[in-house]
Amino acid sequence: MSKPSVGVIGLGIMGEPMARNLLRAGFPVLVHSRTQARADRMCAEGARWKESPAALAQSCEVVISMVPDSPDVEAVYLHEGGVCQGLRSGVLCIDMSTVSPQMAKRVAAEVEKRGGRFLDAPVSGGKTGAEAGKLSIMVGGDAADVARGQPIFEVLGKATVHCGPVGSGQLTKLCNQILCGLNLLAVSEAIVFAKRVGLDPKVVLEAVRGGAAASWALDNLGTRMLARDFAPMFMIDLQQKDLRIALATALGEKLPLPGTALVSQLLAANQAAGEGREGTQALIKTIERLAAENRR
Repeated sequence: MSKPSVGVIGLGIMGEPMARNLLRAGFPVLVHSRTQARADRMCAEGARWKESPAALAQSCEVVISMVPDSPDVEAVYLHEGGVCQGLRSGVLCIDMSTVSPQMAKRVAAEVEKRGGRFLDAPVSGGKTGAEAGKLSIMVGGDAADVARGQPIFEVLGKATVHCGPVGSGQLTKLCNQILCGLNLLAVSEAIVFAKRVGLDPKVVLEAVRGGAAASWALDNLGTRMLARDFAPMFMIDLQQKDLRIALATALGEKLPLPGTALVSQLLAANQAAGEGREGTQALIKTIERLAAENRR
């Protein structure tokens, strides 16, 4: 049985390895990004370039979008030359970006108005998860559409959970980002504390990673903090975007999220220091700067 053609829009840190994994799994892949030069590597590996989201949507059975923010999703689907302009009836659109739940619902309505189907399916796992095909995928939409997308999800991720109707994937991803942000702060503070009291932080990480304090952040970000490796697995600017959406959603629900707000303010200090495009593990630099101030 032949595999459906998949169009991938957005070839950044996450989108490129996701498209590559689909190619390697035997899916015919079409690609579009803001500049064709960014797609050159994928085209050299067998993908086909399309000059607009509309042209891509006309030529494939499944559309995947992986772009930075809500305005980008709006542009990709709803603006001139967007997916909805070229959409054929029956095409399944899967937005795997992290955007506001309201944007997911708005785009879904427009896609379905034109005979297409829509899932919001944000992911967690960062660059390493995307490269290894081991993302966690949180899906909102109809069960039949989730089942249709499952062969694709199996290539891209290690776990796919149907979270409810359209918008539920995005809401679940916001829960994920709240957890990630607070875990990030905990790892940063623990390492700074260990150094201050005279411990070897490498030994500390080894001692605690097998117990109740074990976490993905400890294993993946703690080691990078110690190595002073601040290359992005996930950029601070993007984490801040996600926390902004979480805090705005919580405000609409009259729900206090004091820990999330604190992490966002601390990451804002990184941004103020020109570190917004570094990985989230660079939060430790803000904690270190605060610690240095406290010793004066």
